[in-house]
Amino acid sequence: MHDLLTLPKAELHLHIEGTLEPELVFALARRNRLTVPFADVEALRTAYRFDDLVSFLDLYYACMDVLRTEEDFADLVTDYARRAAAQGVRHVEMFFDPQAHTSRGIPLDVVMAGLTEGIRRASALHDLSAGLIACFLRDRPVEEAHSTLDALAGHVDSLLGIGLDSAEVGYPPSLFTEVYRDARQMGLRLVAHAGEEGPPSYVWEAIDELGVDRVDHGVRVMEDSALVQRLQSDRMPLTLCPLSNVRLRVLPDLSFHPMQAMLSAGLVVTVNSDDPAYFGGYAGDNFVALAEDLPLGQDDFVLMARNSFDASFIDDDRRRELMTAVDEWRADADQDDQARGWASL
Repeated sequence: MHDLLTLPKAELHLHIEGTLEPELVFALARRNRLTVPFADVEALRTAYRFDDLVSFLDLYYACMDVLRTEEDFADLVTDYARRAAAQGVRHVEMFFDPQAHTSRGIPLDVVMAGLTEGIRRASALHDLSAGLIACFLRDRPVEEAHSTLDALAGHVDSLLGIGLDSAEVGYPPSLFTEVYRDARQMGLRLVAHAGEEGPPSYVWEAIDELGVDRVDHGVRVMEDSALVQRLQSDRMPLTLCPLSNVRLRVLPDLSFHPMQAMLSAGLVVTVNSDDPAYFGGYAGDNFVALAEDLPLGQDDFVLMARNSFDASFIDDDRRRELMTAVDEWRADADQDDQARGWASL
């Protein structure tokens, strides 16, 4: 199979705070004169082992504390962009968690200025377009999500949309129906995490109550045949994160991933990295891991790359440009296959 790391792709499920590699944690801690409760980089990397979503979130929020200044947030984006561009990512719609920063005293203006500067730098260095999706922490009070949306109103021109993340079980999407209604009226696109650890009913709520444009995760949708039919009929994109599912024990290993069944059912699936610093791989690594553990062919990966651009919130000109890049990759792959075929004669 042609090199999947070079396959042009969009990343639609990426928490920018989840790209905080141990090396950058220590670098930012030194710059901000903070103490990290680990002896060194390797000790912290060893701690990146989790029993479930909650155990991951505990360390995730602890490491996030090193992000203090505009420059910290800008460096976070540019560090991610360098790694992602090397794995074929040409467009990214990155999540960030405003409440996780404002709750520890970091002004929203600082977060937004740093992230947008990071995007500017990344776009100048790489053929990488990018946008921001502000996520609400679903395990915090709904009233806080309302106030966060109010604060984001002053930055709406810098946002693609809003999302919903953090601990899923016990916090159904329908709790945030009014917040999503208000966000839609502001002209923002809507996405939400659903059907990762939570049941398929959460996906129904995300679609029918929140009116989402995409479902983030959705790995459990195959448990509900009526839901599969609805998703197929609506052409509702799913932003799947295979390595994340294994690291958080949603699945025992990748051989259990329903990706092949989803493709066979005609679902619009995409491949993403979620929190790659913590889950063992960036977007391209997820493609490679699927190729190693599932009986998927080159056509499947090309389809998923095309899905990622179809499901993105980019303008038509940029979408056509990126689709052409996928077609060129496919043509090169076919040429390589033909050359190998001649060589074996």
